[in-house]
Amino acid sequence: RHIGRFKPLGEDWAQTAAAEFTEAALAISRHPQELLRTLAVALAAHLVDIASLFALFRAFSQPIGLGALVAGFAMGILFWVVSITPQGIGVVEGVMVLVYTSLGIPAATATVVVLAFRGLTFWLPFMLGFFLLRRMRTFGAQEQTLARLWQVHVVALLTAVMGVINVLSALTPAFYSRMSLLDRYLPLEVRRGGRLTSVLAGFALLLLAGSLWRRKRTAWLLTMGVLILSAFSHLIKGLDYEEAFLAAGLALWLGLLHAHFHARSDPPSIVQGLRALLGALLFTMLYGLIGFYLLDHHYRVDFGFFAALRQTVIMFTQFYDPGLQPITRFGRYFAGSIYFVGVATFGYALIMLVRPVLLRQPATPEERSQAGQIVEKYGRSSLAHMALFNDKSYHFSPGGSVIAFVVKGGIALALGDPVGPQEDADPVIAGFKDLCSANDWRPVFYQTQPDYLEIYRLNGLDALCIGQEAIVDLVEFSLEGGANKKMRTAVNRLTREGHRARIYLPPQSDLTLELLRDVSDEWLTAMHGSEKRFSVGWFDDEYVRNSIIMAVHAPDEAVSAFANIVPQSQRQEVSLDLMRHRKGAIGGTMEFLIVKMMEWAREVGYATFNLGLSAFSGIGERPQDPAAERAMHYVYEHINQFYNFKGLHEFKDKFHPRWSPRYLVFPGAANLPGVMLAIARADSGDSLLEYLQDLR
Repeated sequence: RHIGRFKPLGEDWAQTAAAEFTEAALAISRHPQELLRTLAVALAAHLVDIASLFALFRAFSQPIGLGALVAGFAMGILFWVVSITPQGIGVVEGVMVLVYTSLGIPAATATVVVLAFRGLTFWLPFMLGFFLLRRMRTFGAQEQTLARLWQVHVVALLTAVMGVINVLSALTPAFYSRMSLLDRYLPLEVRRGGRLTSVLAGFALLLLAGSLWRRKRTAWLLTMGVLILSAFSHLIKGLDYEEAFLAAGLALWLGLLHAHFHARSDPPSIVQGLRALLGALLFTMLYGLIGFYLLDHHYRVDFGFFAALRQTVIMFTQFYDPGLQPITRFGRYFAGSIYFVGVATFGYALIMLVRPVLLRQPATPEERSQAGQIVEKYGRSSLAHMALFNDKSYHFSPGGSVIAFVVKGGIALALGDPVGPQEDADPVIAGFKDLCSANDWRPVFYQTQPDYLEIYRLNGLDALCIGQEAIVDLVEFSLEGGANKKMRTAVNRLTREGHRARIYLPPQSDLTLELLRDVSDEWLTAMHGSEKRFSVGWFDDEYVRNSIIMAVHAPDEAVSAFANIVPQSQRQEVSLDLMRHRKGAIGGTMEFLIVKMMEWAREVGYATFNLGLSAFSGIGERPQDPAAERAMHYVYEHINQFYNFKGLHEFKDKFHPRWSPRYLVFPGAANLPGVMLAIARADSGDSLLEYLQDLR
């Protein structure tokens, strides 16, 4: 669960292991009869396994000697012990097949016998254990919850496996004896239709497996139907009762787990999927009807209107093939195009039916007002005021807390920690997780402080340091001393040349807004970018009009740079957000601006000044740090052509701040790529990319 997070062995592992072996040896010496009893039970278990393996070889009419039998079994036990995979999954099977094949057993027989053996001795007890664990009172709630979670994951994996089995079964010939029995009752066309249905059902199961993993209710309903259809198709196409039994058994298990599939799909997308399916059906009917009616000279059949309609319906539904006989290449192409349209629209409809819930409506004025009151009362971070921007949605807790978030690609991205009473942190985080689970979202918290890390971990979330926030102590800040010589010189030079810093208290006039917008537009053009969002502010008229602004005026009174100042509600701290300058601003302008902002903040009584996040700085510098943090450190040190992370850190470090770590809280390392993409999308305010990603 924590690849790269910790060393695989602790520093004292040797001493601990030695102490455990010593304690065990002493216990054995005091009770030797217990050791003999344990050895007898273990030997009996191995003998039962060997007998089962021998019975399987006999069942497949494969003679095998005792030496070869024990050799394969012993190698399986050895690799079960030393394998890096849980219970030797994959490794044991491969090694046993290799041993038996090398001893003269046909590869096909060895593979089937070994897989059946592992199914009887590992997979079947493994699955039964889930049901038994739920009913054992001796296990705590955490163990039972974990068992239920793994049941969902295992059944999702088995659904994908069943999809592969469907496809492979349709591609392999049926047994002659079974086919001869089917010939008496089912025509050839029906059997062919069963084979095609099996392929389509396999394709559907592969698509639905991922949604089952995420507990989608719609996916559960669809999978139940497809599994039942699969069972019938296997019987029709070749009396394959083995595959039919597997599909029916999986459907039964899935039915018993119905209460665990509660995540909603996006209601408008469900309607859109059903409309797409209906529209595709009508389009395909019209396409095939016109095509067969006008192109009948490409086939051996002279299609009339109703014959063309019947042919199209049969081919689209795929239940049986009426024996179409094209005589030209174009005839074969046209017939194949109907299959393509059917599969493509079927797949699109499935994707739309299990699409995560999308937030199409912004927060209401009442919700924004309620969030504003909570932020005003409990806001303790530089991100608190950004929770009120119009790109956020809200989750409120009964305890008076709020989480501001956006949804991108199935990820609910919360900005910072919950805002509210500290004692309500655990309930609001757990409630947000429940909201995400119900809507098929993955909960993520971006730029959190260290305060609630333990609460996040108790709620099953991982934390990763992503940088440090620069906080300057205004009482101690000074331009005196050798370390500040360059900055002091720049500030004094601009002052002598006639540059002035002027504070503008809200509300800002229309003229002031136009002057600031001109600087902002020039800065954006020079940066070859667009406004960022989510974790920073953007030049919005209402936001800037109601902000405290400090602007630098050149000797000719033109505005050369500006920044807005954001006071914190519950701390004697201010932070800066928008910081823009003209392309031709002379060197030292931004240092001059920030120094003057700090002097103003100190004069009005603030204690600290927050310069914002320095991404990727101060992390991943030690070999024992997590791999993800070391990767971010490499980006910080070497990749500056797209964004100068190191230069930004060095600029903020001029002011000698105290560095405070900030974290990314997320549900497991496997979700990190999607989380990074969601953060990029939230910051950039994407459009087409958002639609394509949410379409999954």
